[in-house]
Amino acid sequence: MKVLIACEYSGVVREAFAKLGHDAMSCDFLPTEQPGKHYQGDVRDVLHQDWDMMIAHPECTYLTNAGVCHLHTDPKRWPKLFDAAAFFKELLNATHIPKRAIENPIMHGYAKTLIGGVKQTQVIQPWMFGHMEQKATCLWLCGLDPLKATNDVKAAMLLLPKNQRERLHYLPPSPERWKERSRTFQGVADAMADQWGGVEAQQDLFGGAA
Repeated sequence: MKVLIACEYSGVVREAFAKLGHDAMSCDFLPTEQPGKHYQGDVRDVLHQDWDMMIAHPECTYLTNAGVCHLHTDPKRWPKLFDAAAFFKELLNATHIPKRAIENPIMHGYAKTLIGGVKQTQVIQPWMFGHMEQKATCLWLCGLDPLKATNDVKAAMLLLPKNQRERLHYLPPSPERWKERSRTFQGVADAMADQWGGVEAQQDLFGGAA
């Protein structure tokens, strides 16, 4: 399959699909962190090419519930919220791509209204995929089945101190903090590739052997 990983600089999801033999390309304004097929620039430059699947990670800064309080203290954030919501909708409505997954944290009410009230398909956690951490992530899915947990370690994770199981929340301020918080967990990337790009998934897409 031809797979577009939109708004990804890490290459984690891209390489999970590439390892299964897919023609996967990531796209971001930043260069990729690891060797692989990557377009550095605006994803809209390549969005309307012939893709079988897109997994997108649009910027969440102005959409996430965690930052809603800043909208009431900094009026300059409102135009950025409108732009972020419009971009999210553009990815969500890229109907020429038959299989699409858009990822974002839990949104605040204003953002939900601006994207048209489209509810997320599921909410996943890193502990569902073998990582001893918690960080709620929403997935809006079109033409894809919800992800199934591959290694549920919730019980063991809950025995950890809060600052360990919420590691990303407790990261100290730094110029690189946002990059670490936005990087996809490897277990999640592997689940996406295996469940959406494995042999059975390709048979569903093409109606025959992969």
